[in-house]
Amino acid sequence: MKELTDFQSDTAAEAIGENRYRVTLNDRWWVSRGPNGGYVAALMLEAMTQTVAASIGDPDAQPPRSLTVHFLSPPSTGPAEIEVTVERGGRSTSYISSRLIQDGEVDAKAMAVFSAARQGPEFDHTSMPEVAAPEKGSEMDTGQGPVAVFSQYRAVPAIGGAPFSGGPLADTAGWLRLKDDQPMTPVLAAAMLDVWYPAPFACLTEPVRAPTLEYTVHFPVKLPVEGSEKPDWSLIRLTADQAAEGHFSEDGELWSRDGTLLARCRQVALLLDRR
Repeated sequence: MKELTDFQSDTAAEAIGENRYRVTLNDRWWVSRGPNGGYVAALMLEAMTQTVAASIGDPDAQPPRSLTVHFLSPPSTGPAEIEVTVERGGRSTSYISSRLIQDGEVDAKAMAVFSAARQGPEFDHTSMPEVAAPEKGSEMDTGQGPVAVFSQYRAVPAIGGAPFSGGPLADTAGWLRLKDDQPMTPVLAAAMLDVWYPAPFACLTEPVRAPTLEYTVHFPVKLPVEGSEKPDWSLIRLTADQAAEGHFSEDGELWSRDGTLLARCRQVALLLDRR
């Protein structure tokens, strides 16, 4: 049996009852005050995916199409439980909710839609940003990154300057891949879309905090994409067009090397002075 990657081990969900799972939060996926939001989303999506697979008997028949997570409070390192509810299940579509509970407190709530592929008209107006290949860029020393989660990835900047360099726009992009390589999955995509530094950092000049309140990920295609099952670099681009009253909304895209849109996200976060 192939050994699990650190990411797979740290997002594993052990069934301990009907639609109940035990998870263990590892602080190598941490930001300054708790776990990275994408890591929490990945944990919850893993538990919900297992529930759907068990309920319909086929782990691949209904891939996730949408995931929304609300972060109530930051959990700490160590064990927690995820309770999953099948709000409505069917042969083609399932609506699933879950709660992450630690020490008797609900720290996060999530809702997801799992839906099988159907026959229907198709079109694709997406366009990957024109950036240099990762091999032509300068790889960052992420081992000395500002937060623990970033040190689990390799990174090559592609758009925008360094954080807090006062660029003209809240627009940033970079190539990412896990140091402990594995193929792209929905669980990894949910985590990776929240790893790159927030878009407002690109246009600000003073350090700030940006904790996420709500995080939504859409999966337009089943992952891994056929023909791209091997580990590779993925491009993440984040943009924001406004910040007001201590809040901002950010849009993100995750692209394969060949220009396939793997996932997109939108999140609402706080933007606060670092005090």
